[in-house]
Amino acid sequence: MRIMVLGGDGFCGWATSLHLSDQGAEVTIVDNFARRDAETELGAESLTPIVPLDERLDAWHAVSGHSIGFRQIDVARDPQGLRDAIVEIEPTAIVHFAEQRAAPYSMRSPDHKRYTVDNNVSASHNLLSILAEVAPATHLVHLGTMGVYGYGANGKPFQIPEGYVSATLRSGNHVFEKEIMYPPDPGSVYHMTKTLDALLFYFYAKNDSLRITDLHQGIVWGTTTDQTERDERLVNRFDYDGDYGTVLNRFLMQAAVGHPLTVHGTGGQTRAFIHIRDTVRCIELAIDNPPATGDRVNIMNQLTETHRVRDLAELVSRLTGAEIQYLDNPRKEKAENNLLAANANLRNLGLDPTHLSEGLLHEVIAIAEKYADRCQFSRMASTAKW
Repeated sequence: MRIMVLGGDGFCGWATSLHLSDQGAEVTIVDNFARRDAETELGAESLTPIVPLDERLDAWHAVSGHSIGFRQIDVARDPQGLRDAIVEIEPTAIVHFAEQRAAPYSMRSPDHKRYTVDNNVSASHNLLSILAEVAPATHLVHLGTMGVYGYGANGKPFQIPEGYVSATLRSGNHVFEKEIMYPPDPGSVYHMTKTLDALLFYFYAKNDSLRITDLHQGIVWGTTTDQTERDERLVNRFDYDGDYGTVLNRFLMQAAVGHPLTVHGTGGQTRAFIHIRDTVRCIELAIDNPPATGDRVNIMNQLTETHRVRDLAELVSRLTGAEIQYLDNPRKEKAENNLLAANANLRNLGLDPTHLSEGLLHEVIAIAEKYADRCQFSRMASTAKW
C-alpha cells in the first residue's frame, strides 16, 4: 500500500507516518515546514527537541529498516507540484494533515485569520480537484475536529451523531424527512475552515464519486507511540504554549516546572480527548475501511472520552501537588457545557480505546520533567482573545 501523508512533519502527521510505515506501507511525507516556521514566528519551540526532518527519517530507517520518502510541497500554493507527486507515486490513500491546526493561532489577528482560511481551504480544494482529475480511486482520509459540532445542544441530553442526523424539514404545509450533515457551530476561524472542508468533501463525493473519510478528532494528549520510543531523534512534538499547546499537555508541563495550572473561566468546558496512540490506530483503521465509490463521505468521531477542564486540572493537581489558578477565558463560549458524542464506528472497526489513567499521565509527566529546562514560561499563556 502506498500512502502519502500531507503535513507529515507535524504532531499527528509524524506519529501517523511512523505507524503506517511500521505496518509495512510505503509512506511519503509531503510538507512545507509551516509548523516549524510558526515556531520561529511565535518564539515557542516544542518542549521536546525536534531535529531536522532528514535526521528524523535517517533515524527511522536505522531503527526499523523502513524508508519514508519526502517531498517539500506547499499543498495550498503549489497544486502543480502536488499533482505531479500524486501522478508519480500513485497513492492508495492520502492522509490530509496539511492544515493550520490551532484555534488560538487562527484568532491572533486579521492576518492570522486570513492565513488560516487561505491555507486550509486552498489545501483541501487543491487536493480534491487533483484527485478528481488524475486519481479518483485514491482514498482521502482527512483529520477534522470535534469542534465543528460546537455545543448547540448545551445542557440537553442529546448525543452528537457521527456526521449525519435525521431531520424533519418544513416549508409551509410541506413536510419531509431527510438525513443531513449535523449543523455545524464553529467556535473559531480554524474550526470554521473544517466546516468548509466538510462541504467541499460533500460536493466532490457527490459530483466526482471521490472516496473520502472525514475524522472528527478530539483533543490529542500524550506524546509517545511505540515507534517514537525507539530513538530520541524520533520524539514527537510536545506543544504547551498558548497557541498550539493542548490543555492536558499544558497542565502537565506547568506542574513539571512548578507553575500553577491555568484554567480559563470556570473550567466547566467539556472537551473530547484521545491519546496519540489511538489517533494513529484510528487513521490505520480508516485507511483499511474506505467507503465504496459513489458512497457519501464517511464521517467518524475520533474520540475516546470526554472531561471537564477543571476536572483534568484537579486530577493533575492531585498527582503533582500543583496549585490551580483560574484566569479569564479568552474565548467567546459558555462557561459550562455538556458534550455527548457517538464514537461507535471506529470502535466497531476494532479500536480498543486508551483511557486517561494515572500511569499514562506519569509517562507524560516524565517527559515534561526530562525537558523542563527547555520550557519558555512566557509562552504558556494564551494571548489570542475572541
